[in-house]
Amino acid sequence: MSQDPARVAVIGAGPSGLYAAAALLTSEVPVSVEVLDRLPAPYGLVRYGVAPDHVKMKSVIRVLQKPFDPALVEFLGGVRVGTGGIGLDVLRQHFHAVVHATGSAVDRGLGVPGEELAGSYGSGEFVSWYCGHPDFVKLDPPLDHPGVAVVGAGNVALDVARVLARSAAEMAATDVPDRVLDALRGSAVRDVHILIRRGPQHVRFTPAELRQIGDLADADVIVHDDGLLAAGVAEPEDRRQKQNLAMLTEWAGGAGGTAPRRVHLRFLRSPVRLNGENGRVSSIVVERNRIDEDGRVVGTGEEETLAVGLVVRAIGYAAEPIPGLPFDAATGTVPNDGGRVLADGVPVPGEYVTGWIKRGPTGVIGTNKGDANETVAALLADLPGLPPPTRPEPAQLREALAAAGIRPVDWTGWLRLDAEEIRRGGMREAERVKVADLAEMLEMAHGT
Repeated sequence: MSQDPARVAVIGAGPSGLYAAAALLTSEVPVSVEVLDRLPAPYGLVRYGVAPDHVKMKSVIRVLQKPFDPALVEFLGGVRVGTGGIGLDVLRQHFHAVVHATGSAVDRGLGVPGEELAGSYGSGEFVSWYCGHPDFVKLDPPLDHPGVAVVGAGNVALDVARVLARSAAEMAATDVPDRVLDALRGSAVRDVHILIRRGPQHVRFTPAELRQIGDLADADVIVHDDGLLAAGVAEPEDRRQKQNLAMLTEWAGGAGGTAPRRVHLRFLRSPVRLNGENGRVSSIVVERNRIDEDGRVVGTGEEETLAVGLVVRAIGYAAEPIPGLPFDAATGTVPNDGGRVLADGVPVPGEYVTGWIKRGPTGVIGTNKGDANETVAALLADLPGLPPPTRPEPAQLREALAAAGIRPVDWTGWLRLDAEEIRRGGMREAERVKVADLAEMLEMAHGT
């Protein structure tokens, strides 16, 4: 290996990729890092997955942007790797190693009849819509019916319910695009039903997230638990579950208020089918469950129907295969050993993974830091034995991108787009208002 810094590409500018870039920079090994992302804007899940009203959670951006500020890392936005972009085999000609941090973006299905009806969405696409992701700028979820069902027992289900239950005035103070705000302003939604297959003593919501549902200014919380809380539930050992149970018990004892909207927490309920009229969701049929002596969820056969015009399933995500890398469809991950990509159990030289594509869609944003550190440690250990790139000069990568019809957005270009979003935010008394249209993002980033 030459005395020049080793060249490493990180594909994906979300938390997992940027934590990996930071870990590479803090090592004692001289490394040149370039972060590639298919979108013109960095930050991935923080920008397009964290709910707009979670301002504190978005503050992690200050940490993630640090490598870019003194230009220690180069950002190349608008660069698709694989189909429709630059091939991985071509990219490998320019780097000693490639770290894949592309996450898991495919919504898991319920597997029930009627799921294909209009008005049925995965939380990934629905969240991406209200977060201003360019891929979903034209999504037009129907908010013209008073009833909505959200299926899931995690924080994403609470996020979706909370956004739908907030007033338009509250959402105007967030970074949601104007088009999304207009849709929320005209929303007819009044009852949001969160369907949870297990009991109130089992939920693993983050207590802070659950508390926000109870703090909504224009919505009451109504607990449907078949009288379990009133009869007394054994206190869980887990601290967070204890906090959740205390809140749920308090809400279950309330008489309800007169708020214009209601969030219904429906425990021990599983969807069994979606009914439709004229090709669109008109109701959801749910089955009541019970927990048997072994702690398993068992259907009782008793069904009830909820009138809804929109169903959002928040039951997890899967990853898409990365062209040129092995993929385990059962786990939704690239086979790896501590971040080293494996093909038939043998490490693939120079290929690494981190984040959800490495471990599956688990953990919180901070989980990616330790995960990235592990992957980077493996990469640095392998570096002396990795074959050098055949086209190591940065100018040669630009030539390859141009040949693929790609004009990358650099960090200065992102800052132009960032400044425009902040300017628009000032007009709405918000910190920023996102630009969601891809063509418009590129025009602003390139200064055209």
